[in-house]
This record gives sequence, structure tokens and C-alpha cells, in this order.
Amino acid sequence: MLALTTPYLWYTTRATGMVTLVLFTLVVALGTLVSTRVGGTVIGRFEVNELHRSLTMVAMVFLVIHILTTLLDSYVSTGWLSPVIPFISEYRRLGVAIGAISFDLMLAVWVSSLLKGRVKNTSWRFIHWFSWLALASAILHAYLTGTDAKDGAGLAAVAACAAVVLASLLWRFIARPTRAAGRTALSPLATVGTGVDSSVLASEDAARQVVASRSRRRR
Repeated sequence: MLALTTPYLWYTTRATGMVTLVLFTLVVALGTLVSTRVGGTVIGRFEVNELHRSLTMVAMVFLVIHILTTLLDSYVSTGWLSPVIPFISEYRRLGVAIGAISFDLMLAVWVSSLLKGRVKNTSWRFIHWFSWLALASAILHAYLTGTDAKDGAGLAAVAACAAVVLASLLWRFIARPTRAAGRTALSPLATVGTGVDSSVLASEDAARQVVASRSRRRR
């Protein structure tokens, strides 16, 4: 087993943990915009959806780096299975356990998205709801275990993430409930093999451009 003790691992763990939290907060916020079909003439719904998908991949990369640097740092003993099995870490057991729960939920949501073409839409939506619980757990994990999350800029960042999550949740359920029901913005990059006719997407884009053109002429 590797045994490393260097401050650079600890610094990397702290930095990637905070970056991961911010990225996943943006992912959930963008996912709320996708589910409520937010988009206009400047930034379309498909663009919002692709940004949501791309940020998810980047966030997963930072999350993996955060976990690996934590495991490699022998200064604290967390255990190699602690990222996926709660309550086995000797270091800050409760906080690390909440982080493990968050990671398990994020992994389930991410895998379901990768297999979306093979999963029933109702099942995919059900699994996707766990992203809210995953992010809430991540925020609590950051506060309980994060060295920088107790005061100063770190605490402000964690509080800002919590505020964004709350605002997104309110927007999802209160501001636009009718448009969110039973709808999902489709990705133009995922039309192949999903049974979606690309002409439908093209006609929708054309209609959107006509509306934008008419509005500019009236001005």
C-alpha cells in the first residue's frame, strides 16, 4: 500500500474539494434550468443542456482527484473503501461518511445519465432526483471535514453553494412547475441511437430563429 505524506497532497485535497463543490452546485443549477426548459434567443436550451453535461464531466474529474489525494495522503487514515462505504473511516467518521453517501449518489446519477438511452425515462428521472440529496450531503461534508470551510472565504463559498441550491429548488418547484412537468431538453449530440428524429430538433431551432428575427424587426 502506498504511504505518502506531503503537504502538496493535502493542499490538492482541499483545493479540489472546494472546486468540486462549486462545480456540482453549478451542475445542479444548470440541470434545473434544463428541466424547466429555460433558454432564449441568446443562449438556447440546447446550449444550456450541453454546458450542464460538460460541467458534469469536469466535476467528476475533480471529484476523483479529490478522493485519490485523500487516500494517498497517509497523514490521516481514512481507509481505501471509505469513499464508497460510510462509517469506516477513522478520520472524522461522520463527515467522511456523509461524503461517501454523496459520492455514491453522484455516481448513481452519473451512470444513469451515461445509460440514459437504455434506461426508462421514468427510472432516469427518479434516479436524477438523488442529485439534490447528493449535493446537500456534499455541502454538509465540506463543512464537517473541510479545513477551510469553517470561516473566511471557505465558509462564504459553502454558504453561497447552499444558497444557490435552495434558490434552484425554489425555482424548480414554485416558479415554473408547469413547464417542468414531464419535459427534458434533448441534446443535439445525443440524437443518434435514441430514436429522436433530428428533423424535429431542426424544425424547433428554425422556429426559434424566426421568432427572434421577427422580434428584431419590430425593434
